[in-house]
Amino acid sequence: MAVDYTVIVVYLAGMLAMGWWGMRRAKSKSEFLVAGRRLGPTMYSGTMAAIVLGGASTIGGVGLGYQYGLSGAWMVFTIGLGLLALSVFFSARIARLKVYTVSEMLDLRYGGRAGVISGVVMWAYTLMLATTSTIAYATIFDVLFDMNRTVAIILGGSIVVAYSTLGGMWSITLTDMVQFVVKTVGVLLLLLPIAVVKAGGFSEMKAQLPTEYFDPLGIGGETIFTYVLIYTFGMLIGQDIWQRVFTARSDKTAKWGGTVAGTYCLVYALAGAVIGTAAKVLYPKLGSPDDAFATIVKDELPVGVRGLVLAAALAAVMSTSSGALIACATVANNDIWSRLRGKIAGGERDHDEVQGNRAFILIMGLAVIGTAIALNNVVEALTVAYNLLVGGLLVPILGGLLWKRGTAQGALASVAVGGIAVIGLMATYGILANEPVYYGLLSSLAVYIAVSLATRPTDAAVLAAWRERLAGRDPELVSEPVPAHQ
Repeated sequence: MAVDYTVIVVYLAGMLAMGWWGMRRAKSKSEFLVAGRRLGPTMYSGTMAAIVLGGASTIGGVGLGYQYGLSGAWMVFTIGLGLLALSVFFSARIARLKVYTVSEMLDLRYGGRAGVISGVVMWAYTLMLATTSTIAYATIFDVLFDMNRTVAIILGGSIVVAYSTLGGMWSITLTDMVQFVVKTVGVLLLLLPIAVVKAGGFSEMKAQLPTEYFDPLGIGGETIFTYVLIYTFGMLIGQDIWQRVFTARSDKTAKWGGTVAGTYCLVYALAGAVIGTAAKVLYPKLGSPDDAFATIVKDELPVGVRGLVLAAALAAVMSTSSGALIACATVANNDIWSRLRGKIAGGERDHDEVQGNRAFILIMGLAVIGTAIALNNVVEALTVAYNLLVGGLLVPILGGLLWKRGTAQGALASVAVGGIAVIGLMATYGILANEPVYYGLLSSLAVYIAVSLATRPTDAAVLAAWRERLAGRDPELVSEPVPAHQ
């Protein structure tokens, strides 16, 4: 496997080099956190697709295909649907806000009183998301080098922390573009056709497997509905996703670039399910469905190609991990720490803010690596993250964008009741049960409406400033400088 090892080592070294190059560009807070809000359609589409298609979408998507057949595509498919909905209906308005975090948007909409509580919920979500992505390094490095789990997590996590700390969003954007190309070539152009051919083609796959493997709804209606609720809605409100929207050069870039990325996700979803279905024909008795990806790569691909496809899996994990890490650090610094210290936004020099955000990425990165080493169940951690996000923040965020009668008191009550309900119901029904997110979301919605109607409407001046900001016409908003060539 010397050739495969060489491919992986060169890839990892390239990621660190991108981090060093990005450090030279990240000279201001805007450059460090949102790439100067200067990404054009190509880079925006590639990086957006890279962050949403992580290890769960690649290794987990193939595993669902192994277990359920073509209907295993639904998890990743709902991620694509969420990205399409965000891009078509909300991204243009989000991009025009010129903020750095979701909590800043809530403060603008509700008058400055929702930030810390919403920031804590968003921080917990991004921390768990980064942790679950980091755990996935153990699976890939185990296949590559038969490496100890803890060593694998430290190695993979350290590389991501290093390039993210060095250059912030610029480094992450550059590495994500490379990762997007590697995933496209490795998974779509190489692994997909090779897996189908090795399994004897679609006719042989149909002959070998039960008919339910080719039923689009075979995974079950309730499961599909839960995926929509968690992943489709989760895509609409996650800090990791919004922070990529903030990097768009214009609202049109955010809308159409995101639409391209969402469509790519739909194709990727189907590809993963087909690969998993082919693996079921080749290896009908694997111990775990999640072993399908690594097994088919290790046993069926030629030398060199195997290294590239494993690099694609590594790319998928790294892109999600780095995106979640910078989101976690941004929320921790800007929404929690700065507010608790009583800092006024914009009160620090750009250089100081860059160094402060860089330090928070390093601190959060070490916390993520430590948590990943201590944590065993990836699915449970990811479920907790999305349940908290959707149950606690979906209603006040979408309510703020869609319903002018929503108030700060309604938003705060919604976050608190939804978050507490989700945690309590997970303790009662179990972490993997569907009921916590169902009832948590309903309670959050009921409280938001009731409290908003029972309290005074949001101040007219706050709403007027909000509408100006949404339209991109806020006279007090300092525009980011755009180079002449753009």
